[in-house]
Amino acid sequence: MRAVGIILAGGNSRKMQELTEKRAVAAMPIATSYRAIDFALSNMTNSKIQKVAVLTQYNARSLNEHLNSSKWWNFGRKQGGLYVFTPTITSDNGYWYRGTADAIYQNLDFLKKCHEPYVVITSGDAVYKLDYNKVLEYHIAKKADITVVVKELSENEDATRYGTVRMNESARIEEFEEKPMIAHSQTVSTGIYVMRRRQLIDLIERCAEEERHDFVNDILIRYKNLKKIYGYKISNYWSNISTVDAYYKTNMDFLKPEVRDYFFKQLPEIYSKVSDLPPAKYNPGAVVKNSLVGSGSIINGTIENSVIFKKVYVGNNCVIKNSIILNDVYLGDNTYIENCIVESRDTIRANTRHIGENGVKVVVEKNERYAL
Repeated sequence: MRAVGIILAGGNSRKMQELTEKRAVAAMPIATSYRAIDFALSNMTNSKIQKVAVLTQYNARSLNEHLNSSKWWNFGRKQGGLYVFTPTITSDNGYWYRGTADAIYQNLDFLKKCHEPYVVITSGDAVYKLDYNKVLEYHIAKKADITVVVKELSENEDATRYGTVRMNESARIEEFEEKPMIAHSQTVSTGIYVMRRRQLIDLIERCAEEERHDFVNDILIRYKNLKKIYGYKISNYWSNISTVDAYYKTNMDFLKPEVRDYFFKQLPEIYSKVSDLPPAKYNPGAVVKNSLVGSGSIINGTIENSVIFKKVYVGNNCVIKNSIILNDVYLGDNTYIENCIVESRDTIRANTRHIGENGVKVVVEKNERYAL
């Protein structure tokens, strides 16, 4: 393809509470066998983008481990490849990434050495499928300076945690508000952008000269009247996971047959790093209703409307309802979990009850099971 990919995976969301204390948002597990960044990476390789840079920063260890080989997403056989960049101290720069534009600026050499005429920029914290070729064709047809992929939310969804846009009849963006107090539009930016590589380099260098560091505020919003910025509207499934409630809802969406069919059975596929684990084991007396259970798990109790990730042990007489149990959790006998997200590598002691009464409860047991 005629584009190079950049995935912005360095952010950390406080709205994820304890879930991002030890991992980046882009490394959050999704639907038993994926990480959030897998969706952006799979879309890149399915769009025949062979050169992709992932910009990481906060709590990057888990994410870097996941990205330790590009073979899972079929990048870079002889040309291109998967590049992982973290902030680097140089003689000119002693900063962490101070924003999304600054993250690109600190790795501008990568873009300058590329030969592809276009750049696809996306975040690593959204669950979706998209052919970036179609966005690029639209971008060229419109003779746009920047194309922003947008999504129309339903009336009951909260648009204030996104950038909201208003477009005219020709789909040119006339108004762009980043995380407004009151949303005047239900059309939101998905954080996916297409533009010419040379123009991106110029805009990023200008931002750096003016000590501006944010891509949305300092490029999209600042230049919306000077540059031709168009919106490309998508209608298929798209979900951002940057809050606890959104993360919970996204995983629960995979319990719907149509969502499972869309991601698991319809082409193009979503790829991920494969771990060699045996299939889930259901012992006599186990009851599982409308749930996803990851490989390597052993189930003894009752599970309803829940997502159980890999290597989870569910003890005798346990009841799990409307909950997400992350990787490598041990649930002791007679445990009751409802409306919760249980953090990975937890040991939930026998005869314990955890119920999320006012929304989703994040359960973190700081135990000594993994003591050195």
